Amino acid sequence: MARILIVGGGCRGRLLSAQMVGEGHAVRITTRRPAGRDAIEATGAECYLGTPDRLATLRAALENVTIACWLLGGARGPEEQLRALHSSRLSYFLGQAIDTTVRGFVYEAAGARVPREVLAAGERTVRELGARNAIPVAILSEDPGDTGTWLAGARGALEALLGSPGPAPGSRGKGDWRPGRSACRRYPGS
Repeated sequence: MARILIVGGGCRGRLLSAQMVGEGHAVRITTRRPAGRDAIEATGAECYLGTPDRLATLRAALENVTIACWLLGGARGPEEQLRALHSSRLSYFLGQAIDTTVRGFVYEAAGARVPREVLAAGERTVRELGARNAIPVAILSEDPGDTGTWLAGARGALEALLGSPGPAPGSRGKGDWRPGRSACRRYPGS
């Protein structure tokens, strides 16, 4: 069993969470808004209040995490903010993960709203920092618009980093989860 952190817990992140929880993994999903708590906990994941816009709010989310996922390829916002999410904020977050229990990193390098060159630069950053700090990385490049293909790619990335063969043939991991019991945690000072 691994603890997986998902930064970017929108619809696709919650689908991934439900499947990974169904396979026995512990999942923690970040959200900016307390209103997202019920949807996150319905997947069996722990809800964590934090935002990449205020990276200090995510530091404690790394506690006991094996794999961190930066699933922000579909993020919305002004272009300047999107560029920061895939450059300075991404780099800083990876720097925070170095001396933790994180042993793998998944980066979503596809999305319709974020310029391709920004995602490509983010991918280079992840690969460089991963290599420099001996943290294995997986790049998720599947089209987020094709949920089934994206989900298969995300699961494949996690399974590769975890060194597991994945679910038994015909198993989709859905439906075996139970609603989470934890409340959203808020980083002190946020």
